[in-house]
Parts: sequence; C-alpha cells; structure tokens
Amino acid sequence: MKSFTFGYAFCGSFCTFDKAIEQLRSLVEAGYDILPIMSQNAATTDTRFGKADDFIWEIEDICGKKIIKSIVEAEPIGPKKMVDLMIVAPCTGNTLAKIANGITDTTVTMAVKSNLRIGRPVLLAAATNDALAASAQNIGKLLNTKNIYFVPMKQDDPGKKPTSLVADFSLIQPAALAALEGKQLQPVLL
Repeated sequence: MKSFTFGYAFCGSFCTFDKAIEQLRSLVEAGYDILPIMSQNAATTDTRFGKADDFIWEIEDICGKKIIKSIVEAEPIGPKKMVDLMIVAPCTGNTLAKIANGITDTTVTMAVKSNLRIGRPVLLAAATNDALAASAQNIGKLLNTKNIYFVPMKQDDPGKKPTSLVADFSLIQPAALAALEGKQLQPVLL
C-alpha cells in the first residue's frame, strides 16, 4: 500500500462526530497519516453531543498531531502539498454552499480551497438536514466540479426529516481510495 496523507476536516454536524471519529481512527489504524482540521464552530461549541475540548483531545490523540483551527494555519496545505486528499467529514450544508460558491471564510473552506488549487482531490461526507431542499443545488453543482467527490449518502430519517441526507461514514476509506484514482464511488445515493 502506498502511504497517503489525508486531511480530515470536521464541520459542525455534531450528531455525526462519533461516526466521523470512528472512521478517523480506522484510517489511522489502516496506516494513513492524518492532518486533523476543525472549523471554528466545531472546535469551540459544546453541544448535547459532547464538549469541544473533549473532541479536540480525542482527535489529537488519535492523529498524534495538533488540529489546524485557523484560516492562516490551513492556507499552506496546498502550496506545501501537505495532503494527498482532503476529507471533510462531516460536511454541513453551510460548508457545501460555501465550497460550491467559492466562499473561503472558515478553516475548513480554506483547507479545501488550498488543496483544490493544486489539483488534488476533496472528498465530502455530507450531513445536512436540507440536502434534498436548499442544499440540493449545491450538491448538484459540486457533483459536477472537478476534483470534488462525495462519500455515498442516504436519507437518515425519511419520515421525520424528508429532506435530510447523511453520508455512509463506513464508506469513507473506499470513497477516498476511489477519489485518489479520480473516480466517484458508486452509487452516490444509497
């Protein structure tokens, strides 16, 4: 196996952090080097799903590295070729919209932009309650954007949340390997 370095960026879909951290741990155990990244909201917000400081400690412990938590720290990722692939897991509807529209005002969007500017792939693990509503246009735009790939996703609760989609986090590693080959893991919608 070729040794790859993955950027692994967390956005504020706090209810999916346990799944995202489980997959982060799995990637490290599989031998991948991980550069951890967190948006300001992800790094500073305590929720019913956990305390920010606890998540930071766990992520840094798994990766053996400090988390990148600022735009200034994220900017050199591309120019210094720090990662082979950028993974955003979870990727909120807000971050999807910013990436789709070229807005770079968070640590995560800067990390994505920095990697894209040198032609390296980005893998998005969407987790948004409006994926089949307001965020649908951004998902469509990103599906048609060079070097952007998605972790296959599905409705998480069609009865109570009919417009919500969440990535199947267990498919992050195969989706990452496909993205490194310039391929979208299929099917995109499960």
